[in-house]
Amino acid sequence: MSGHSKWATTKHKKAIIDSRRAKSFAKLIKNIEVAARMGGPDLAGNPGLELAVTKAKKTSVPNDNIDRAIKRGAGLTGEVVDYTEIMYEARGPQGSALLIECLTDNKNRAASEVRLAISRNGGTIADPGSVSYLFTRKGVVNLPKNGLSEDDVLMAVLDAGAEEVKDNGETFEIHSEPGDLQAIREALTEAGIEYDTDEVEFVPSMQVELDVDGARKFLKLADALEDLDDVQNVYSNADLSDEVQAALESE
Repeated sequence: MSGHSKWATTKHKKAIIDSRRAKSFAKLIKNIEVAARMGGPDLAGNPGLELAVTKAKKTSVPNDNIDRAIKRGAGLTGEVVDYTEIMYEARGPQGSALLIECLTDNKNRAASEVRLAISRNGGTIADPGSVSYLFTRKGVVNLPKNGLSEDDVLMAVLDAGAEEVKDNGETFEIHSEPGDLQAIREALTEAGIEYDTDEVEFVPSMQVELDVDGARKFLKLADALEDLDDVQNVYSNADLSDEVQAALESE
């Protein structure tokens, strides 16, 4: 399995840097509401909710906001929270493929905004299934190296179900089956190893390397999609080499 691209690695860094932005807060709150709606307000009896709350706290979402989201999602405030998950597929520049994961309370609005963002930024909507087969759902944990070797990390998580540890330059990335993600987190905590992000993601089976022009167009498209309120995640098989990234940063 070919792992994440430089774009995905950059995206993880950006997620950490941007973690206090209102957009990030809104996504985390939405996840809490959905988890509370599906499994109730009790953290002890709702693993999905506990995970959503843990992520929100890690990103400094205020406790009051978290409590309100749990109550709203569980229907304790009288408000009705009804989000639908939708996945859109798109083609970007130079053969790149994108999966756009939405969580919305208005499917028509989400469809309209996603299609508009894609068409205005040089992409094309793809037929269902024509892009998704290029991706596999995986548990993905990103962590800073902090002097650790690849073997150090692998030894800590191998028995927890880790399939692969990738060296991404400044960070390591652990891949597992989605169901093993909790065990991976616990194994890292037990070993005293800090991690930055832990998500179930769509990982591409192979990547498409973009040149500078393609990368510029791709980033414009990906940023436009990620800025939409209904979009929770954007996944892609686009790969940006160190040289391409350096060229873009120097512009």
